[in-house]
Amino acid sequence: MATNSVTGSTNLDINSIVSQLMTVERQPINRLDQKEAAFQAKLSAFGSVKGAVSGFQTALQGLSSASFQRLNAFSSDSTTVSAAATSSAVAGTYSIEVSALAQAQKLVATGQTSSTAAIGTGAATVLTFDFGSISGGTFDAVTGQYSGAAFAGNGNGVKTLTLNAGNNTLEGIRDAINAANIGISASLINDGGANPYRLALSINEKGAGNSLKISTDGGDAAIDTLLAHDPAGVQNLSQTVAAQNAALKIDGVAVSKPTNTMSDAIQGVTLNLAKITTAPVNLSVSKDTTGISASVNTFVKAYNDLSATLQNLSAFDAVSRRGAILQGDSTVRTLQSQLRGLLSHPVTGAGSLSTLSDLGVSFQKDGTLALDQGKLNTSLAGNLTDVANLFTSSGGYATILGVWASKTLASEGPLSSRSDGLGQSIKQLGTQRAALENRLIGIEQRYRTQFTALDSLLSSMNQTSTFLSQQLANISNLN
Repeated sequence: MATNSVTGSTNLDINSIVSQLMTVERQPINRLDQKEAAFQAKLSAFGSVKGAVSGFQTALQGLSSASFQRLNAFSSDSTTVSAAATSSAVAGTYSIEVSALAQAQKLVATGQTSSTAAIGTGAATVLTFDFGSISGGTFDAVTGQYSGAAFAGNGNGVKTLTLNAGNNTLEGIRDAINAANIGISASLINDGGANPYRLALSINEKGAGNSLKISTDGGDAAIDTLLAHDPAGVQNLSQTVAAQNAALKIDGVAVSKPTNTMSDAIQGVTLNLAKITTAPVNLSVSKDTTGISASVNTFVKAYNDLSATLQNLSAFDAVSRRGAILQGDSTVRTLQSQLRGLLSHPVTGAGSLSTLSDLGVSFQKDGTLALDQGKLNTSLAGNLTDVANLFTSSGGYATILGVWASKTLASEGPLSSRSDGLGQSIKQLGTQRAALENRLIGIEQRYRTQFTALDSLLSSMNQTSTFLSQQLANISNLN
């Protein structure tokens, strides 16, 4: 909107005039903005290059020496016996037969009419829990009790808790046992009988060495009658599930373990038992060629992604006659040249393999890598040692490319140097812009002062002109 001078007697639009003049004055700042945008675009582009190199570096880790040491454990029936192998395992086959699974002991107390009614007098009674093995004697499945048996603690120490008037109900006893964290889970079961509420105890640890003995020390006979339990003596609880070890045979050798997951039965192999076998399960431990194959595929893809990133950011479009943001950049050209040279360099000391093409990985016309999966599978199946050397020896591809990636990504490496340089240039442009902005404030003030003065002068001249015109007119009238 036009703004007249302060006198209102001229048509000078000071705001418009100053705005147009300042548009011209801002041209240097606009050029700085354009430079900064270009620098920011390059900085972002180098960020993309860093990301691609980092992804390539990660892919190389899948072809490390440790990767070639990994073994795979294959079970002929993984729903019954599954396994996992570490690098310390020995390749071979094993026959496994499972006759019993490890299980934890479960006990149940006699029924009570109420789960909230007090049991006994509430006199303080100390319960002592000891875990160990039951041996000898006989077990009556109907009563759930032993006769003539012996009990021996497992040496892991006893646990205690105290019952009194504050927790001498079934619910209170249950909660006290659970809160004590003594390796027992307590719950209540309603069996629907005349005295339906029954305290059930489940031992947390499996194995024959984790059967339970409960001793009571106090003056409350009702608590003694409910909970005192000695497999070698008075048993006031009934055993519903016996503690037992897993029993199996490995290549005909009998093995007993207190758990269904065991890592010390076969060196370097963790076995997981899920069912009793009806026929031997065959377990095969061998080099993890499937994992290595996947790592080679990942390596090829990561290289192609990196190559595409470098190509796209430095390409020249002949149709639009426009170059990409890093077109002609020496750092990108150097990276492309280094990569190509490292991948084309033959490896010595890898036996029958010396180049990636020997493995089935070869360059295409467009500069990408392609993988012949059949050729790779053949090499992995019959020549794994040479494949490992091709990647992991001192001059192997994973080794030298890993060194290249680390140097490229290092804080003093080429990508960081270029990014730091661009960041510094952007900072300098910001300093220049701030100085120019401050200068423009003064220029705008000067323009406004000058044009306000001009407007006042023109107003004064208009008034003088009007006055003279009036006087001339008066003189004319007198004649």
